[in-house]
Amino acid sequence: MFPQSICNISSLEWIYLAFNRFSGSLPFDIVVNLPDLKELAISGNNFFGSIPNSLSNASNLEILDFARNQFKGKVSIDFSSLKNLSWLNLEQNNLGMGTSNDLDFVTFLTNCTSLKVLSLYDNQFKGELPHSIANLSSTMIHFRIGSNQIYGTIPPEIRNLVNLIALTMEINQLHGTIPDVIGELKNLQILSLSGNFLHGSIPSGLGNLTKLANLELSSNSLQGNIPLSVGNFQNLIGFDASHNKLTGALPQQLLSITTLSLYLDLSHNLLNGSLLLQVGNLKNLVLLDISGNQFSGVIPVTLSICVSLEYLNISKNFFHDVIPLSLGFLKSIKLLDVSCNNLSGQIPKLLDKLSFVEFLNLSYNHFEGEVPTKGVFSNKAKISLQGNAKLCGGIDELHLPSCPSKGSRKPKITLLKVLIPVAVSCFILSSCLTIVYVRRRGSVRKPIDTLPMEKQFPMVSYAELSKATCEFSQSNMIGQGSYGSVYKGILGEDEMVVAVKVINLKQKGAFRSFVAECEALRNIRHRNLTKIITICSSIDSKGADFKALVFEYMENGSLEDWLHQTNDHLEVFKLSLIQRVNIAIDVASAIEYLHHNCQPPMVHGDIKPSNVLLDNDMVAHVGDFGLSKFLSSDHLDTASETPSSSIGIKGTVGYVAPEYGIGSEASMIGDVYSFGILLLEMFTGKRPIDATFSEGLTLHEIAKMALPEKVMEVIDPSILMEVMATNSIIQEDRRRVKVEECSNAILRTGVLCSTESPFERMEMRDVVANLCHTRETFLGRRV
Repeated sequence: MFPQSICNISSLEWIYLAFNRFSGSLPFDIVVNLPDLKELAISGNNFFGSIPNSLSNASNLEILDFARNQFKGKVSIDFSSLKNLSWLNLEQNNLGMGTSNDLDFVTFLTNCTSLKVLSLYDNQFKGELPHSIANLSSTMIHFRIGSNQIYGTIPPEIRNLVNLIALTMEINQLHGTIPDVIGELKNLQILSLSGNFLHGSIPSGLGNLTKLANLELSSNSLQGNIPLSVGNFQNLIGFDASHNKLTGALPQQLLSITTLSLYLDLSHNLLNGSLLLQVGNLKNLVLLDISGNQFSGVIPVTLSICVSLEYLNISKNFFHDVIPLSLGFLKSIKLLDVSCNNLSGQIPKLLDKLSFVEFLNLSYNHFEGEVPTKGVFSNKAKISLQGNAKLCGGIDELHLPSCPSKGSRKPKITLLKVLIPVAVSCFILSSCLTIVYVRRRGSVRKPIDTLPMEKQFPMVSYAELSKATCEFSQSNMIGQGSYGSVYKGILGEDEMVVAVKVINLKQKGAFRSFVAECEALRNIRHRNLTKIITICSSIDSKGADFKALVFEYMENGSLEDWLHQTNDHLEVFKLSLIQRVNIAIDVASAIEYLHHNCQPPMVHGDIKPSNVLLDNDMVAHVGDFGLSKFLSSDHLDTASETPSSSIGIKGTVGYVAPEYGIGSEASMIGDVYSFGILLLEMFTGKRPIDATFSEGLTLHEIAKMALPEKVMEVIDPSILMEVMATNSIIQEDRRRVKVEECSNAILRTGVLCSTESPFERMEMRDVVANLCHTRETFLGRRV
């Protein structure tokens, strides 16, 4: 039930009960005793019944968020008295009576001159969209009325909402044409008109929406050509015009939008002509669907350049000739559908190298010859081949006829009579050479002792890793360091996705690093440390020593990628403030384990963003133990300034503790310094060595000088964008205070960890406690 007692706190300004399990109806006099109420946010609960009319008296109300509940009935609030209202979110309820006057309350919203967000999405509102929307506040940025029963035409007066960022009207009963005046909304980033009864052509004026990121026009009755002005959408990441009646050729201008990354869906139209070579421009595209059209010609070889493609559907067209061999290079592909065309020739064997394919549809074409048996072709459930009468072979479950033998039996016997003696001779000769080689090699250097981990983990061969990584191809490389490279691979029959760290044994110190990492990983277990799967200690195809470590693959790359955008696939993403706090706690917890819960204690020695990996849930895992070192009982003091000629750690410039520069031994407090720098980098967005720093200043000094009043001047600008996001439920000024308090606490911890004197630094168990307290304080004040 709604906690009615809070309705008697006359000085209350904010009620935020969102995303809990409250239920029941709201008190009819909910705001009578709350004259100063500014925010009432109860979204994500199970409240039901009608929305109280008494809300008309909440004259100071700025935010009203009733989304994702079970409210029903007519909205009878007189919004004309709520002049300060900036946010009205009623989405995902059962509001509306199914009558033509359901939207009358929209007219009263014209007095809300500060209104920025109006969302009526997913209710049961019926009726025409009133022309009074022309008088809604010009500050409106979000207007969402999708998934209702709204009919009539789109009022041309929509042009007055000049600051709109999102206009979504999908899944209604709108008819008529798309007004050309929508092209005047030049701030628009999202336009969704799918699932209506719109007809006519796509207005060329939409090309003026140069900021548009998503354009949804599917499931209407749109006709005519795709306008050439779509080439102006240079920020477009998704375009869906499927299930219409569009005609003509696919414009080259559309295929030149290199930002297209999510989807391009033009399926089930009447488009014709060829698929142009320019399709290769869409290197970042994940989904391309042009099925159910009248395209013809050959499949362009440039499709192989679209290396991010996961879903490619060109079925139900008139493509002819062969499948280009280059399609076998689409390593990310999950669904490939070329069915119902006029394709011919043999099935390219390269298709069996597509490791991630979940379904391959080659049905109803004119393919002939032998069906491969490996990869996706080894699983009947993952392929469809019917309607190709000239295919043969394949796995038994396909029940295809056997392929005709190549030549008679007699030449084969004759050939064997020649080959067998030759093979035996070659075997004897190679055996002799191998014995000589091994003996000479043994006399030159002592064989490497068996590594401790070889007894602990199942060994994997060089051949298996080579196969898993496509022969350690450049396209599979996901990282490179001082002592080797890291490759993404698909290992074994289980098709486990792994990261394979191949040691460059030609690099001085690489083998020592490999042994150190093996020794470290043999003794440690923690949820925030990288998990090793197996190792490889073998010889490669040229007979040279080969060493590799196989780790669990981390889908979200490294912290370095996210902080400094070194990975193109993460280009549009930024870490939120709470994500940064969580990652900082994960890393600190891992180091605390190494220092205080590991026997014997361990120094990592190279804490930096590229050694922090993020899994699918954005949980951080500390990796790369090539410079790690176990501490003996003589070195368990937290700091040491005693020079040592046998220093065991080098570290990375910018992160390495200053005392290491004068020869001090590796210590836990050195890791604390590196973590402190990492923490400051995470929240300022600046590397420890940055060209923007004034001469002589360091990241530590810049953060220290900013404390406490100027913190907001030095934190990462993307965190400031969170504060200034006008569509946030919590007001900008409140959000700023909370973010400033959290950032202050974080930077203060980072500064204390990275002091020049090792004796003034914190211990990691105290760091973890501080960070957890900071997180709880930040989250606690949001309730």
